[in-house]
Amino acid sequence: MKEFIAEVVSLGRLRHRNLVPLRGYCRYKGELLLVYDLMPRGSLDKFIYDQPKSSLNWGQRFRIIKGVASGLVYLHEEWEQVVLHRDIKASNVLLDNELQGRLGDFGLARLHQHGTDLQTTRVAGTLGYIAPELARTGKATTSTDVFAFGIFMLEVACGRRPIEWRALTQELLLVDWVLDCWRKGMILDSADAKLGDGYALEEMELVMKLGLLCSHPLSQCRPSMRLVMQFLDGDVPLPKLSPDGFTLSVSELEHGKASDGGIKPDHSLIMESVLSGGR
Repeated sequence: MKEFIAEVVSLGRLRHRNLVPLRGYCRYKGELLLVYDLMPRGSLDKFIYDQPKSSLNWGQRFRIIKGVASGLVYLHEEWEQVVLHRDIKASNVLLDNELQGRLGDFGLARLHQHGTDLQTTRVAGTLGYIAPELARTGKATTSTDVFAFGIFMLEVACGRRPIEWRALTQELLLVDWVLDCWRKGMILDSADAKLGDGYALEEMELVMKLGLLCSHPLSQCRPSMRLVMQFLDGDVPLPKLSPDGFTLSVSELEHGKASDGGIKPDHSLIMESVLSGGR
């Protein structure tokens, strides 16, 4: 209880235009509930999935993606502690009256000091957004948040859930579907059909490729959220990527190595093996 209250007090001091303000907590029927400001337009997933026609145009979606990215830069790098959200997804992004995206639901969030690692053995998050290394080790990092944000970007651009069941035993992974379209030279075919032709081609392609990069199976290949923000703002051009660099075998995942003999972690640049498709 002391740890819970201490974390709520800390999270209550977070102040960013793209985070839902946390006001406190209360007890209700034996449960501990977090109390946030009311976001009148509800959650983003309702706009993406529950309406026959798109009520959010591409410009609004792109602004929401950039807003959530900005909030994550603040959580990971700019606040007094490192905040790992651990449950980034469309249903946890709430919209205010101006349809600005605000990341909420910090019920799974964990804090640690800059320069230290969060040690945990319990896997937390939502199926479809959990990074491979998190599922294996239970250790959350800023990179596991980046993975979930990558899935979130694809979710918003494609209008599809991370995992869709086509039959009782057949599942379609959003990442695999976008990659398959890219390999065929038709990555824009994976854009949300409800948008029609109403989107900026370069922005859509950027979001899709950056979403795949952020959700790369190897954590070393994912950019930091600050670099993601620079890509989205156009301050840094996204290097030429190859779809062949995004598929790894189970053994390669377990050893943390790409097929070209290893990947050098360097978040100031995109990994050479990804850029070349694992040459």
